[in-house]
Amino acid sequence: MATFLYKLGRTAFRRRRLVALLWVALLAIAGVGAATAPTATSSSFSIPGTEAQRAFDLLEERFPGAGADGATARVVFKAPEGEKMTDPAHKAVVEETVSALKSGSDQIVQVTDPYTAHAVSQNGSTAYVSVSYKVNAMELTEETRDALKQAGENAQGKGLTVEVGGDALQTMPEQGASEAIGIVLAGFVLVITFGSLVAAGLPLLTAVIGVGIGVSTITALANVLDLGTTTSTLASMIGLAVGIDYALFIVSRYRSELAEGRTKEDAAGRAVGTAGSAVVFAGLTVVIALVGLAVVNIPMLTKMGFAAAGTVVIAVLIALTLIPALLGFAGDKVVSRKQRKGTAKASDKPNGGTRWARFVIRRPLMVLIVGVLGLGAIAVPAASLEMGLPDDGVKPTSTSERRAYDTLSDGFGPGFNGPLLVVVDGDKATADRTVSTIKRLDGWAAVTPATPNKAGDAAMITVVPKDRPSSTATEGLVHDIRDATGDDVLVTGATAMNIDFSQKMNDALVPYLALVVGLAFVLLTLVFRSVLVPLKAALGFLLSVVAALGAVVAVFQWGWLGSLFGVEQTGPIMSMMPIFMVGVVFGLAMDYEVFLVTRMREAYVHGERPGEAIVTGFRHSARVVTAAAVIMIAVFSGFIGMDDQMVKMIGFGLAAAVLFDAFVVRMAIVPAVLALLGHKAWWLPKWLDRILPNVDVEGEGLAGSTDEPGVGKPDLVKV
Repeated sequence: MATFLYKLGRTAFRRRRLVALLWVALLAIAGVGAATAPTATSSSFSIPGTEAQRAFDLLEERFPGAGADGATARVVFKAPEGEKMTDPAHKAVVEETVSALKSGSDQIVQVTDPYTAHAVSQNGSTAYVSVSYKVNAMELTEETRDALKQAGENAQGKGLTVEVGGDALQTMPEQGASEAIGIVLAGFVLVITFGSLVAAGLPLLTAVIGVGIGVSTITALANVLDLGTTTSTLASMIGLAVGIDYALFIVSRYRSELAEGRTKEDAAGRAVGTAGSAVVFAGLTVVIALVGLAVVNIPMLTKMGFAAAGTVVIAVLIALTLIPALLGFAGDKVVSRKQRKGTAKASDKPNGGTRWARFVIRRPLMVLIVGVLGLGAIAVPAASLEMGLPDDGVKPTSTSERRAYDTLSDGFGPGFNGPLLVVVDGDKATADRTVSTIKRLDGWAAVTPATPNKAGDAAMITVVPKDRPSSTATEGLVHDIRDATGDDVLVTGATAMNIDFSQKMNDALVPYLALVVGLAFVLLTLVFRSVLVPLKAALGFLLSVVAALGAVVAVFQWGWLGSLFGVEQTGPIMSMMPIFMVGVVFGLAMDYEVFLVTRMREAYVHGERPGEAIVTGFRHSARVVTAAAVIMIAVFSGFIGMDDQMVKMIGFGLAAAVLFDAFVVRMAIVPAVLALLGHKAWWLPKWLDRILPNVDVEGEGLAGSTDEPGVGKPDLVKV
């Protein structure tokens, strides 16, 4: 592989104008496709195989046009102190609001009048209007949302406190600002790392081009493949991360090859042949992690994974072709001014990475124990992990959704924020028996009479829990209803859907881990030709992910240091969080593992002793891996400042996971384990060595690749 990539890198360097033109053309084609494609809507959200989904399907069949899985909203009214919502003046305002809502959008299915729907609290201080829509929250038009907000604002100025809640106000968090901040921080770190604006700019430029092609392609195909607006978010985040990483490592290796006196063309070829081989295998691990999301069997996640994997493939191809082409355009400017003047330090002179590696080699057992115990202590809270989907109750108190949530809880009880919808597949007698059965259970605040459909062969029952939607008591009530009723009774609604979604994600976690870690183990065995190195890589990754989950639980579930991160209300951890962290962090962790350890393996294969190989690997790679990790931590930390609780949680979790994995696992535990193992670290059974293909990641095959005329002679510029 190294030989093939070496030739590819040199070809891209020589024919840089053609290569650059091809990538610009691809970007233009993707951009035109995105600009001319129909406006994307949210992909339909379904959870195959769950009771909540079967109930929604039954509702669509027996109650056509009811918008069973459509968005909902609640306009909550609170009378001034000492007054009641039944007062004539206040009643007139509510009825005016109901009329405005009904005429405000053609996406509305139903608007209930609180005075006929018994939606006035017992003390008369609070009332609410329920609004049902034909489509889900992400498919609502801006005009529909504006009409909802305007109706609330008009009523607000007439003596009542009015708040609007519900998932109808849900929108995708704006990513542009966070990504811009991440790119600026990345540029700052790259300038410090390389000491050259041109060298720092190359990874940023190519990452943006890759993300542009990937996201534009997703946008162009969104309607055809039902990808939706959420798909490009993950693709953009991952594409930016790996795009910068891969380019960073190849540019760094190119500068190292120049420092050893090679010509620019040969240096570009060798950079792609060695670091590029690592890029290919690192990219494959990320693709495996993302494509593996298909085992969860949730169509939305599967599409997101495949789309993000496609963006990663683009990032790999750009690193192998466009980077060497741009290096050809950059000329001498890719190295720092000190290198051009010949005053740069020798590449083999001890640096921070060298000194740290020597420290670890002298005290490997101590470093290993401190690292494992430290991450183990942080991981302890993960044992108390409770998964769910955060609701409006965890939003900042400055939002109307949170104030509407609190007002409803005060006036009617916390369960009114997450009513359960029980669907009976049977006649009225069956439905009445179901109501009686539910009333014998504990944990409900209200059970409505059954509402049959026109055919009389199905009915709906609304059950209001006593506790808030995300509580364990409400989850228990859902399970109790399911256990106490027969197969012809199904529980659904947003709360039940969240419970089923969390359970499905929980059930898929172990198979997903086995698939991703297993395939990556095989891949890394092929790369490192070792059994113990891939095993150590997988175990170290699991330790860092569990530690990151422990930190997430401590902050977002227990509330430790919550005020520091803007957590106003604790609650369950987002059910997607563990699998999402495994997929994203595993890819990045294996990036760092491959780039750091392949350089050690390269030194070991070329005759250095195990300890010397560790030092060599750190001398060449530690600074670059550190820069890559700092960039990712900065990018992910940018999301912590956002108001959306889920985005905040994702940003915190990913930043913590990268911090633990890069600086504790890869920089401390990995060299400590390798130092303790010595030669055994690179042991491979002879029978396995015979059947494994030799992919030559270390570039042994490049030894004879510089025999062409003029190759291998240094350029006149001092580097």
